[in-house]
Amino acid sequence: RKREIVITDNTNPQYPQHINCQVSQDKCEMLDQYNVGDNITASYNLRGREWTSPQGEVKYFNTIELWKIVGSASTTQTAQEESDFEKYTKKGATSPANADTTVPFQDLPF
Repeated sequence: RKREIVITDNTNPQYPQHINCQVSQDKCEMLDQYNVGDNITASYNLRGREWTSPQGEVKYFNTIELWKIVGSASTTQTAQEESDFEKYTKKGATSPANADTTVPFQDLPF
């Protein structure tokens, strides 16, 4: 069994990234609790394979296989959280004592 899901990374709203991922076997049911627009954090394995056509042409394929998904929030709440984060990360700004000061995941450098 296999199910596919498209995750949209809005880290840069001007250029959203639509990433096709899959879950397989007993992990398929974990998608049932999520709806379009939910904010999630996903753990995944990146898989790659080589295929040779009957004509001898070699091609490479990649698969992003999710194995864990956590979180579920409305997009309105997520936008407010991102706005709050930007407000407190501007140069010279100080965050309140109860603010979450962890840095969100950044794009890979390549």
